[in-house]
Amino acid sequence: MARRHYVLLGLVVLTFILVWTPVQAEKRPIQIALVTPIQIFPEDDPIVGVRFNLLYGRNVSVSGLDLGLVNHTTTGMFKGWQHGLVGIADTDFMGWQDCAVNVTNGRFEGFQWGIVNYAHAMNGFQLGLVNYAQTMKGLQIGFVNIIRQGGQFPVFPIVNWSF
Repeated sequence: MARRHYVLLGLVVLTFILVWTPVQAEKRPIQIALVTPIQIFPEDDPIVGVRFNLLYGRNVSVSGLDLGLVNHTTTGMFKGWQHGLVGIADTDFMGWQDCAVNVTNGRFEGFQWGIVNYAHAMNGFQLGLVNYAQTMKGLQIGFVNIIRQGGQFPVFPIVNWSF
């Protein structure tokens, strides 16, 4: 139990050091959000580093680690690992999206793992109960797999693919 306290204290100290250290105005190394707009930096700032979303966090782009209940990236690209309850990328995503519900409205390159996975243009692997891709180059494994255009099958259980 005491070890957890030291880890938490270390994260708090690191957060304050990073927040108060001068950084480039357009890129922030850390973001902590309760619910947008109650967050350290405004949603128009890109995050390059770590973002912690206690309830709901939104920024234009994230490169790095994204943790929280609801993680939302708006106009810029997401690069890295996103983990939480709901992950939303309004544009492109490159990396690993690991939420119960994953939504990428642009191009997705990488790995989606969740209960429900949605990608507009998928290039990679989806693993979940329900997988949906408008177009896809890759593999889906799940209870229901949907590839709207160019898939081996439009809808197929267990496995579907397009190469």
